Amino acid sequence: MPLLCEKRGPVAILTLSRPGKRNAWGSDYHQGLKELLPELERDTAVLCIILTGDEQGSAFCAGADMKDSETHNVDGMGEFLRALPITRRESPFALLSGFSKPIIAAVNGYAVGIGAIITFCCDLIVASERAEWRLPQASLGIIPADAGAVRLSRFVGKGLAMRMAMGFPLKAGEAHQAGLAQWLVPHGEVLAKAMEVANHIASLPPLAVLMTKESLTQGIEIPLPWAALTDRYRFGALAMTEDKREGHEAWREGRKPRFKGR
Repeated sequence: MPLLCEKRGPVAILTLSRPGKRNAWGSDYHQGLKELLPELERDTAVLCIILTGDEQGSAFCAGADMKDSETHNVDGMGEFLRALPITRRESPFALLSGFSKPIIAAVNGYAVGIGAIITFCCDLIVASERAEWRLPQASLGIIPADAGAVRLSRFVGKGLAMRMAMGFPLKAGEAHQAGLAQWLVPHGEVLAKAMEVANHIASLPPLAVLMTKESLTQGIEIPLPWAALTDRYRFGALAMTEDKREGHEAWREGRKPRFKGR
């Protein structure tokens, strides 16, 4: 499977690995996500995910394999519409954005087309100085899939998202300045920085991390009063956990907390 998985303590690193094609996207990546993400979601020892590209490919992901004649083909409208409920639910975008634990994209080079959109489905982005995002779909007669440009607009606003959707690239420095990438580091340090961020997240109370991500990702879709009301239930549930008690006691006693995810 070209989607590699390595566990380093509480962090799982998923690597898009197709070096001969600059880690170009294929259905095997999608299949790998369908298999690995549910497994990692059930694994209570894994608290954070990093998604990156094989360094040998000199890119994060160069997008769809344009040399494949089946790329971007639709067999027929009837079949397309019948399959839509399943493909929408099981798309790589839905799998990543619906994952309950934090996902960090370590973007170590070009992120093109679908390779760019999957970074928009992650929670945090660490960018190499060589990173660059491109959405070339309009030039190919299609659009960025699964609200790709809309997802981007939530990071950078409509104007910059429109600029990218019209085919203009976004360099690493611009991405960091605009808020798409939260960290910008020298190329050789991108994975180390992503691990630093992931290990910090893994040091926090696991249930509070889950509820914080859920609050933000779901709350952004609904009116603020509803989001605030829903958070009252999350707050109340977390206030009854062992980790909440441990966190408060450790703070009062001036010691490092020992969280158990309970």
